Amino acid sequence: MIKIFKKFTKKEILFIIISLFFIILQVGLDLKLPDYMADITKLLETKNGGHVREIIENGVYMLLCAFGSMLASCLVGFLAAKVAAGLAKRLRGLVYEKTMTFTMEEINTFSTDSLITRTTNDITQIQTLIAMGLQVVIKAPILATWAILKILNKNWQWSFATGVAVCVLMMYLIIMIALVLPKFRKLQTLTDNLNKVTRENLSGIRVVRAYNAEKYQEEKFDVANTNVMRTNLFTGRSMASVFPMMSLLISSLPLVIYWIGMYIIKNAKDIGEKFQLFSDMVVFSSYAIQVIMAFMMLIVVFFIFPRANISAKRINEVLETNTKIFDGAVTENNQKSEGEIEFRNVGFKYPYSNEYAIKDISFTAKKGETVAFIGATGSGKSTLINLIPRFYDVTEGQILIDGVNVKEYSKDILRKKLGYVPQKAVLFKGSIFSNIMFGDNSDNISNDKAESIVKEAIEISQSKEFVEKMKKGFRSVISQGGTNVSGGQKQRISIARAIARKPEILLFDDSFSALDYKTDRILREQLKMQKKETTSLIVAQRIGTIKDADKIVVLDEGKLVGYGTHKELLKNCAVYYEIASSQLSEDEIKKDM
Repeated sequence: MIKIFKKFTKKEILFIIISLFFIILQVGLDLKLPDYMADITKLLETKNGGHVREIIENGVYMLLCAFGSMLASCLVGFLAAKVAAGLAKRLRGLVYEKTMTFTMEEINTFSTDSLITRTTNDITQIQTLIAMGLQVVIKAPILATWAILKILNKNWQWSFATGVAVCVLMMYLIIMIALVLPKFRKLQTLTDNLNKVTRENLSGIRVVRAYNAEKYQEEKFDVANTNVMRTNLFTGRSMASVFPMMSLLISSLPLVIYWIGMYIIKNAKDIGEKFQLFSDMVVFSSYAIQVIMAFMMLIVVFFIFPRANISAKRINEVLETNTKIFDGAVTENNQKSEGEIEFRNVGFKYPYSNEYAIKDISFTAKKGETVAFIGATGSGKSTLINLIPRFYDVTEGQILIDGVNVKEYSKDILRKKLGYVPQKAVLFKGSIFSNIMFGDNSDNISNDKAESIVKEAIEISQSKEFVEKMKKGFRSVISQGGTNVSGGQKQRISIARAIARKPEILLFDDSFSALDYKTDRILREQLKMQKKETTSLIVAQRIGTIKDADKIVVLDEGKLVGYGTHKELLKNCAVYYEIASSQLSEDEIKKDM
């Protein structure tokens, strides 16, 4: 939690100091009220029943103190809310920015659902603690200490009764914390799990409905939801039991003080002493209530603090996680832009795996060449493509772009050289235009120039036909996740986004799978004709997609088992011939050979 508090700005620290001043003022005014009560009691001791004017005057002072205390409390509440909201906003920004630097390994370590919970629920817990803490944690010790000093040496019997009440309250608090704290830890994990189940159900809603699995998913959600409910019920009931205990002590302590006072006053020697003891008893009971109130306020925070402390640890876990992929020294794109890629004895293991996903891969893709990758499922095709933009770093060997190891580039410069189309097409809420000109595609480009780039990308990616049919053309709205366009349309818009980047290298990770053969062929012809200077790396399952490639890399169980043209591989690579035989007729194979 201390690490979180270190993230306060100077302005927020100033607000905390100002809050401290108003809290001291508020406590001083609250504790001044019993003094005026004592003065009124003393005035009533006089033979004529006190002076009405002086009694009214003291009453007015009491009202002013109460009003001043309320005003100070409002100001503290305002400043506390401002400080808490400001820190929460900054923490959300820091967690989000840190998450954006994570490699796939770190994201998978935390899980997407947990990162969302940490960015929202956990930071809300800290915000609540600070908003209440500034009003209570600072005020309670000041109030308790000041009140105790006021009643010190007044009467040992009354002091003993107050001490017993405080001890009972503290013992009850310790027992509750021991019971509730482990549940708070568990609750955060259960919340992560509930988010995971909910997200999984919503993202896979089509599959759920297609397999009539609604009941199964509901049962799965009910289990996660029930676990959260039971844990919340336990913590809620435990916390709820504290308030009746507080009410019991607040009600019983004055009763005990008056009961003790009755015997003390009864044994007083004269009427003057009786009046003095009665006045002391009234004042003492008021101060004793303030002491109990101070400890009660601390109890409220003690119940908020454990959960917020766990949340702080979870947030610090994210902020203190060091990414395993660092920027290189090349921070300017001043290398000769060729678009040549070379794999030198590249091997890679996924985190926490002992098996190589790919092993000893070597090949070169020269400027303007199209190099394709084919192989059985799990042979390492997508793994190989994902190493180029450094979503993961190689375990051994080197990947060079334009003669420079990719590890030596800054990630920004490296990725500006690349146009990446993922296996699963991803679109963002906005328009077709904003999706194509996504990220730094639109850096320092005029609107007219951007429109020209978008039109060209739409033309090459074979998206023109369906885009023109839309009501607003390329300004048409794309819903979140691209749910209002088909799979093939999503894929073509994703391809258009990569083309609009005008990269040296285009990476297609099985990005033609949703296209029909005709569209696939025309798109590849357009790419070859209009992007002659661009190097293309294509992962594909269909022979028809890659047969015209300059070079084809055949992978089997993570190893390179064939490298050459379509015609060469049919003759000298058994794995490639087997794949071709499953997709092409004998006549087609003979013709190609």
